[in-house]
Amino acid sequence: MTQPAVSQHIRALEEKLKVRLLERNNKSVTLTKAGEIVLHHAREIGGLYRRMEEMVEELMHYTGGPLSIGASYTFGEYVLPSTLARLSMDFPDIRPSVTIGNTADIADQVRNRLLDVGVVEGEEIGTGLSLEKLAEDEMYVAAGAEHPLANQSTITRQQLEAQTWLVREQGSGTRAAADKMFDTLSVKPSRLMEMGSTQSIKETVEAGLGVTLQSRWALRKEVEIGSLKVLDIEGLPFRRSFHILLRHGDLRTRTMDVFLQTLRTTTEKILTFNSRFPERFS
Repeated sequence: MTQPAVSQHIRALEEKLKVRLLERNNKSVTLTKAGEIVLHHAREIGGLYRRMEEMVEELMHYTGGPLSIGASYTFGEYVLPSTLARLSMDFPDIRPSVTIGNTADIADQVRNRLLDVGVVEGEEIGTGLSLEKLAEDEMYVAAGAEHPLANQSTITRQQLEAQTWLVREQGSGTRAAADKMFDTLSVKPSRLMEMGSTQSIKETVEAGLGVTLQSRWALRKEVEIGSLKVLDIEGLPFRRSFHILLRHGDLRTRTMDVFLQTLRTTTEKILTFNSRFPERFS
């Protein structure tokens, strides 16, 4: 900088702080007491700024450290584990922690910075978040192996309405899908029984109480062993999407980028590997 430019900046700083920073005479320029204070802190600010740049640079290129992941029940319990296994093998320095909850709760925790990223079913997430489609899911109605509808080839709307339906609580993506299916099929169930987890719903249906709409991923093992039967209902499977949730405008670190890439690759692979499923899902 030229000397006049330096003088101009100093004058502007003095005006902003409303104090003289330099004592000037014909032979020298010296710092006032206020000038010494400003110089001391300016040096600290300069050092902190350089450290900030170094840390951001490291953050953008280092792959590791903690990563808090939220997932709704279906994805978190039946699809996400494969992603975590692959991530651990490829990037052992990443330390993921996982929170499982319903879609509304996971969206709130991402929005409030309690979670770095979320994967949920459904699109009703509120404001402040970006929504990226990850994959499609297929959902089927299932009943216990001994249920009267289990081996029927034709099931009427009236029969469906007469059943006890085991459903998740409000705010769950699976519950939202069930409500949409009822509307699409013009089914008005006579009785809904809410439960807070997919596993408890499946065990109750296996015991012979009612029917339920669940993801093929949640039903896979029970259908394979024959304890649950997929009902042959016109208009099904019901399709919905899994979505990635991120906060608008957040810094995308290298760690986040490799997690998202692993998530997309692994999910695509397992969702298209149909040979792993019973023929009823093919």
